Amino acid sequence: MSVDSGALRSLGRDDVLNIPRDEYGPVFGAPWEAEVFALAVSLNERGLFTWKEWAATLGDEIKKAQAAGDPDTGDTYYQHWLATLERILAEKGVVERGMLARTRDAWQRACARTPHGAPIALRLEDFHN
Repeated sequence: MSVDSGALRSLGRDDVLNIPRDEYGPVFGAPWEAEVFALAVSLNERGLFTWKEWAATLGDEIKKAQAAGDPDTGDTYYQHWLATLERILAEKGVVERGMLARTRDAWQRACARTPHGAPIALRLEDFHN
C-alpha cells in the first residue's frame, strides 16, 4: 500500500523522517500505518507540532524501543510513529494518557470479539472491564 508522493512532499522534512517508500511514495504494511501517517500530517498542518518536534520525539521513541529490545528491522517503524503521536497528544494536553490506555484496551476487546474480516466496531461496554 502506498500514497501519492505529494503527501510526502507536504511534510517538508522527509529527509529527517526517513519514511519507508518505493518509487510511488510512502509504503505501508497495513491500513492503520497509513492512518497514523495521515493523522500526523494533518495534525502538523493544523499546527499541533512542528516537524522538528516530531523528529526529536520519534527519535526518542525509537531509542526507547531499541533499549527495550526492538530489533530495528523496519517492521516496527509505524509502531514508533503511533507511540510518538500518542506521546505528543498527551504532552500537548490534547488527550489524557489514561484515555489512550482505556481506548487501546477497548479496541483490543472489540478486536477479540470480531470475526476475522468483519469490520471492528467499538461499543460502550468495550470501555469497561
